[in-house]
Amino acid sequence: MIGIVGGGIAGLAAAYRLQNRGHDVRVFEAADSLGGLAATYETDGDDIERFYHHLSKSEETIVELAGELGLEDDLEWRIGKNAYYVDGVVHPLDTAWQIAAYPHMSLYDKFRLGMLTLGVDVRGGVPDFDAYEDLAEYEHTPIEEFVVEHTTRGVYDNFVDPLLDGKFGERKHDVSASWFLGRVRFRGERDLLRGEKLGYFDGGFAPFIDALVEAVGREHIETGARVTELDTAGEEVSSLTVETDDGTETHEVESVVVATMPNVLEDLTGFPCDIDFQGAVCGLATMSESLMDTYWLNIAHDAPFGSLIEHTNFVPKERYGGDHLLYVASYVQGPHEELWQMSDEEVEDAWFDEIEDMFPDFDRRAVEEFKIARNPRAGPVYERGYLDLVVPYDLGDDVAEGVYYAGMASEAQYPERSLNGGIVAGYEVADRIDRSL
Repeated sequence: MIGIVGGGIAGLAAAYRLQNRGHDVRVFEAADSLGGLAATYETDGDDIERFYHHLSKSEETIVELAGELGLEDDLEWRIGKNAYYVDGVVHPLDTAWQIAAYPHMSLYDKFRLGMLTLGVDVRGGVPDFDAYEDLAEYEHTPIEEFVVEHTTRGVYDNFVDPLLDGKFGERKHDVSASWFLGRVRFRGERDLLRGEKLGYFDGGFAPFIDALVEAVGREHIETGARVTELDTAGEEVSSLTVETDDGTETHEVESVVVATMPNVLEDLTGFPCDIDFQGAVCGLATMSESLMDTYWLNIAHDAPFGSLIEHTNFVPKERYGGDHLLYVASYVQGPHEELWQMSDEEVEDAWFDEIEDMFPDFDRRAVEEFKIARNPRAGPVYERGYLDLVVPYDLGDDVAEGVYYAGMASEAQYPERSLNGGIVAGYEVADRIDRSL
């Protein structure tokens, strides 16, 4: 048997691939639910994710898997309208005309930023279309240094820097230009007349997770089952110990996939990981009226949140019983931050006080329900030298033969964490196990 620690997307993907290759697998998930960060809330219609989700056109592996699971007709590609809130004004930034009209950068700033977005280096007057293909080349370069050199000071000060504040806060100067370039590349296909095409399943991501679970087989998955020990005596993994409400069990294994955060890997094997993770506080408001007419709004000023995401400007509100659904999202760089220490009620008050200041016509009484989800390890801090810190897929040389890693600290989750990256990581370890056995 191959034991899989973790029932998130990476663990389920590894189990699915291994079963398709004829291997006996069993997934152990400590929580009572599956899917990890794709867990959901109930609404008056379809379920919705606790932490906002969508797909980019660049995420090909998850699209292929959806097709294998029979969900190709349920994956819809919609236009996700983006905007930037600066000095009390919402500036749409979807079409070339809207970008050209954006008043906080010069035309030359916008030209240089546009060339960078297209992957073209115009320094020296001769366009270089291959300059940004190798992300590792910029792995030790600070974002500010890179953006100022490859675009302009105005692009960094008036556009990039406020976005970094919202994403990485006090850690923004630690993040590498490789992450920034990868983030630009990660973005998907754009309709020049309407905006960016983003993917979402009819019914949300819950049907996708359910279909993957059914493909693996619920009889091969155990929730409420915490793996507490791996036996690696003799330099080869031989068994794992699982605690459940019914007691402690030991299972003999040929291989083990640890598809969790690296702190769990360290607890089980002693393998250290030096990657720092940031937490997330994400609220979901159920409202009787809309706040804005855009999907994703980035905030330029020092707000207590980084972005506002009105989901029902992306997916029709009729799928949620006619309610308007708004995510309010913020990252935290550690438990020392005030936001993390605030109660849910204090967070709600602070956030909606700010929203009322930003949108004076908004009536707070329109908020019918507000739920907050927190995760202390929502994603990595992509600091300079990050690729030197990723955990190898095969830990045979570092821990014991038969131990593999497919969690958030794997290379597949670079340059941006995603459900697609989780599937890629799960497939990578499954292929290695299949070849070894």
